Amino acid sequence: MFNRFLGTFSRDIGIDLGTANTLVYVRGKGIVINEPSVVAMNTKTGVVLAIGNEAKKMVGKTPLHIVATRPLVDGVISDFEVTEQMLKYFIQKVHQGMFTLIPRPRVVIGIPSGCTEVERRAVEDASRNAGARQAFLIEEPMAAAIGARLPVQDPSGSMIVDIGGGTTEMAVISLGGGVVSRSLRIAGDELNENIIQYGRDHFNLLIGERKAEEIKITIGSAWPLKKVLEAKLRGRDLVTGLPKEVIINDTHVREALSRSIRTLVSNIKGTIEETPPELLADIMDRGIILAGGGALLRGLDRLVAAETHMPVHLANDPLTCVVRGAGMVLEHLDTLGDVLVESQYK
Repeated sequence: MFNRFLGTFSRDIGIDLGTANTLVYVRGKGIVINEPSVVAMNTKTGVVLAIGNEAKKMVGKTPLHIVATRPLVDGVISDFEVTEQMLKYFIQKVHQGMFTLIPRPRVVIGIPSGCTEVERRAVEDASRNAGARQAFLIEEPMAAAIGARLPVQDPSGSMIVDIGGGTTEMAVISLGGGVVSRSLRIAGDELNENIIQYGRDHFNLLIGERKAEEIKITIGSAWPLKKVLEAKLRGRDLVTGLPKEVIINDTHVREALSRSIRTLVSNIKGTIEETPPELLADIMDRGIILAGGGALLRGLDRLVAAETHMPVHLANDPLTCVVRGAGMVLEHLDTLGDVLVESQYK
């Protein structure tokens, strides 16, 4: 009863709790927060120093007693207490300037489709401990499909591929449920790691994660480009231990990413192979929809189209599909409530 009373002074929110970024949607207002899922903590005192944008600035630049970490790995919680602190920070930030002492919002939160029961419970418990009076879970491919405006409740097939930071979620959806789905631990972070490994193997050059991501965004591609793109790769020479700079182009980065991209495309083809023929006919008309930050990799849509012999489309604003889907469910809980994952709390 008390929680319900406090809930009248709270804003219901949808959260895309991503490995790389956390996005927050406020009911009636839209997306209000888009910050990195990074927490900086003082290991001596256990005090959280910074969360989100401020914490990301510290990555790789902290003294020994300060650690800037991601509390989520491969889309699931790896550090429960830190995730709880991060969620509490975002909930408090949404309610800044409002007349409420203790925010008690309802929360719709996205989880990978390959989550175990324990991992789901961890997300739900972290949300409730952070201040949510009710926590609803939705699988990320379903949220991404809703956010991409696909007719998920119709008796027709829709295929979504959501390439995030820690996981790639692919699913064929019909009548408000997943018919075929796969969750792959190859996504944006893995591609960054590929570039780091390539620099080490081919140039004896050690680079950081932020530099690898910058190279991926600047000149990365999955399909040969008409115009050659170049970038400077700066890091530490593994032979001399001194600073070193080399010029690389899009061909080098494509070679670095090739194994992970092949695995990704192979799993998309595997999902299509498992799809019932009636739904496959619908997908051939509608096309495969790519969502998530990884979908922005140049030429990925062309490569998937060439390999699957199906039309492939990039979702509008692919980075925000999951949180927009969570927000739409929040706005229409009475009609879209069936797409939610069953809660452990009755």
